Amino acid sequence: MNFVAIDFETADYGRDSACAVGMVRVEDGVITHRKHRLIRPPRPDFIFTYIHGITWEDVAGEPEFGEVWAPLAAMLDGVDFLVAHNAPFDRGVLRACCAEAGLDDPDLPWECTVRMARRILKIKPATLDNVCRTLDIELQHHQALSDAEACAQIVLRAQSADADRSR
Repeated sequence: MNFVAIDFETADYGRDSACAVGMVRVEDGVITHRKHRLIRPPRPDFIFTYIHGITWEDVAGEPEFGEVWAPLAAMLDGVDFLVAHNAPFDRGVLRACCAEAGLDDPDLPWECTVRMARRILKIKPATLDNVCRTLDIELQHHQALSDAEACAQIVLRAQSADADRSR
């Protein structure tokens, strides 16, 4: 299975306020590509700097989502699904940012590592930091590329655990 793990950081409560994205592509169980991009959101109001450390000054000179998405979307070619930790959030951000930019959002199924952690790996609570601690996965929480890579690792561990149970 080929997939891309994705994580967005947002500036404010609007789903269209992506200020960073991390993407990790996995092909046949191996991480093959990593991308991180800062994004200038549509508003200079940053409410969540205390979570991710990104400020307006960090992104004021960066391109808007519509300018950065095309090269990033190329990472999705030939993948079976997208995955994120708390996938409804990241899916909502991607949809809102695509809509704001006048772009189609990717027509791919989504998987959620929160659900995988609970159902397959039996980890509770299924917060990203707790799942990573339990599985000994390195994490710089709320850094988009680190969060995306952690999601990719969780999927690989869940697939392995599922395969072990099937034997």
